[in-house]
Amino acid sequence: MSKAKEVVELEEVVIRFSGDSGDGMQLTGTLFSTTSALVGNDFSTFPDYPSEIRAPQGTVGGVSGFQVHFGHSKIFTPGDFSDVLIAMNPAALKANRKWMKPGSIVIVDSDSFDEKGITKAGYTEDPIVKEKLDKFNVIKAPISTLTKEAVKEMGIDAKTGMRSKNMFALGMVYWLYNRPLKHTEEFFQTKFKKKPDVIEANKRVLKAGYNYAYTMEAMTPSYTVSPAEIDKGTYRNINGNQATAWGLLAAAEKAKLKLFVGSYPITPATVILEELAARKDLGVKSFQAEDEIAGICTTIGASFAGLMGVTSTSGPGLALKSEAIGLAVMAELPIVIVNVQRGGPSTGLPTKTEQSDLFQALYGRNGESPVVVLAASTPTNCFDHAFMAAKIALEHMTPVILLTDGFIANGTQPWKVPSMKDYPDIKTMIVSKDEEDYQPYARDVETLARLWALPGMKGKEHRIGGLEKDFIKGSVSHDPLNHQKMTDVRDEKVERVVNMIPDLEVTGDKEGDLLVVGWGGTFGHLHTAVKEMQNEGKKLSLAHFNYIRPLPANTKEVFSRFKKIIVCELNLGQFANYLRMKQSDFKYEQFNKVQGLPFTATELKDEFKKYL
Repeated sequence: MSKAKEVVELEEVVIRFSGDSGDGMQLTGTLFSTTSALVGNDFSTFPDYPSEIRAPQGTVGGVSGFQVHFGHSKIFTPGDFSDVLIAMNPAALKANRKWMKPGSIVIVDSDSFDEKGITKAGYTEDPIVKEKLDKFNVIKAPISTLTKEAVKEMGIDAKTGMRSKNMFALGMVYWLYNRPLKHTEEFFQTKFKKKPDVIEANKRVLKAGYNYAYTMEAMTPSYTVSPAEIDKGTYRNINGNQATAWGLLAAAEKAKLKLFVGSYPITPATVILEELAARKDLGVKSFQAEDEIAGICTTIGASFAGLMGVTSTSGPGLALKSEAIGLAVMAELPIVIVNVQRGGPSTGLPTKTEQSDLFQALYGRNGESPVVVLAASTPTNCFDHAFMAAKIALEHMTPVILLTDGFIANGTQPWKVPSMKDYPDIKTMIVSKDEEDYQPYARDVETLARLWALPGMKGKEHRIGGLEKDFIKGSVSHDPLNHQKMTDVRDEKVERVVNMIPDLEVTGDKEGDLLVVGWGGTFGHLHTAVKEMQNEGKKLSLAHFNYIRPLPANTKEVFSRFKKIIVCELNLGQFANYLRMKQSDFKYEQFNKVQGLPFTATELKDEFKKYL
């Protein structure tokens, strides 16, 4: 008589899939996330790639991971520590041991825990013993052997069969958390529709993993996480890079302009170029440039010609674009520069996250070269801030830099697909063909934006370039007083953007003992830490910035209501120092981390307690 299956209901779970770069951990995590979304859970993910393209197989440096945090209520972070770790080899166990909760489940491919695999990972003894896992639920599953067994009747070669071993691990976790197989099987049908053997192999191995978990006493009970209560609507799983691209597309539609993207591929921003290049059906013109300089120069040319010009990059590429950004400032042309920040300096850590490009975005150009700077804070609101970056650029005739980072660019969340009627119109400054006495630097009284004349407009011929311009005519001017006047007005034009950005909001009480301040992609962890401490009765609140230059108009008012202010960021204190310049009436404490990793809610809470 079979034993009745015990099912335990949980509020939230964190799972980390980990193995070699070639083990398919990113796909495995993505499929689990998608299935959880379709079941109705909220979730947040953290893909963690090795920085080396071809790190030696079986070594800690080559470990690739994907963490997903799913739950019954709203999820803001991928989680600090895992409830379940899937380690496809000893190196994956070694790399992730410190991120496991006490008593968590550890699923290992016991076939890879041979002498060769143990030695490559840097162990000199049994990793299970070395890592003191006696108090964890360790499940040693011969994943490689059972994968071969599942596909042996198909007559495919061993190498092809072994490519699906990640599906065995996925099947085990699907059983463990009561996830259906059908959504993943439908993915196989679509992804490999021209390769029926691959479809069948993956299906067989997925079911084999599911059935193996079902028959194992060690894996009982199984668990379930109820669907989250979310607003009605159409949802999809989206990462920050996709959301950024689509936000730009939405802005082009609202502005009634064709979108042009001129970019050079660079980790972790390349997906933005790929997403936009795929939208020829929406009129996108894309150019994969030979280098970063060519990318932004073609964008400036496209803007001059009347298109919505966009270029995407990461920190090293932004450095190369700096002179051309100055040209866009001088010419007062609307372009959007997206910088997906990564670890630096120089080549740095291409696949790791950081917030150390803030000063570069604010000041990284010669001369007085002001631009508007925005920062997205979640994968999904990359859409909104990309839209706003374009709206500001087009309505104020200025370059705008949008900062995201590797964490939110690659991380995913469920996104409610918006209706375009809910987004504001975008008014361009294109001069009317009937306008008489056109002067290229005549300005709108409120915004100081100049009018935008396009090539071919009769009677609207004008000069444009990198040399200083006459205040009205646009002809080259070396007059000292004119240069002062133009410098002042370019700066004031950026500052007047404050009139169209929202006020700074506070999460929690409007006054208290401690105000936590953050910006950009640290939002989820800061919000989680603050909320948890508020639930413990602590008097602290969160003010998170998406608009960096200019700062929201009520910034000083918000800061004045708190006894202490602590600024948390993934650099050595760039935003804190910026606030010391712009809001000098206050003392700012700092909490900084520069490890290529996001904050954890645990370390943030420990830090905040010191100031309460």
